[in-house]
Amino acid sequence: MKKNKIGILGGSFDPAHKGHLAISKEAVKRFKLKKVIWAITKKNPFKKKSSLDLANRIKICKKILKKIKTIEVKFYEDKIKSNKTISLINYFTKDKKNEIYFIMGADNLINFHKWHKWQIISKKCNIVVYDRYGYKKKSFNSKTYKSLNREKLKFINFNKVNISSSQLRKI
Repeated sequence: MKKNKIGILGGSFDPAHKGHLAISKEAVKRFKLKKVIWAITKKNPFKKKSSLDLANRIKICKKILKKIKTIEVKFYEDKIKSNKTISLINYFTKDKKNEIYFIMGADNLINFHKWHKWQIISKKCNIVVYDRYGYKKKSFNSKTYKSLNREKLKFINFNKVNISSSQLRKI
């Protein structure tokens, strides 16, 4: 059975930027993904309130992605009645034809073991971690990196885009 390879990049996208776009495009190429979904959340449980409301963040994402057919922005929390990553992964893996690639930055890997049902997430999908400035050593020393099977966890050395949403909010 041919699998639908789908990438998921979750986050608040507050705001979305060229770093999100660069890792999404690279993941499509590297893993031969059918598409990447930017699964936008109302609120990241590890961060304070977003500076922009959900509608504006979705609008900015769509503007960035308007000519890119392999990346789409979606909001699933109302549909799946949850803001937990495991709920989103369960939603996509219900269809056995889907093979999920969960995409994150190295900064998220450091605290991934604090995510709800993180070990189940790692069993249900491939975890693709993109290096970010200043996070490689910490992510390699993380509980998650040390405990996960390297077949399920791919650490990607990447021509990093030195930008973050928190830097952009300060502008």
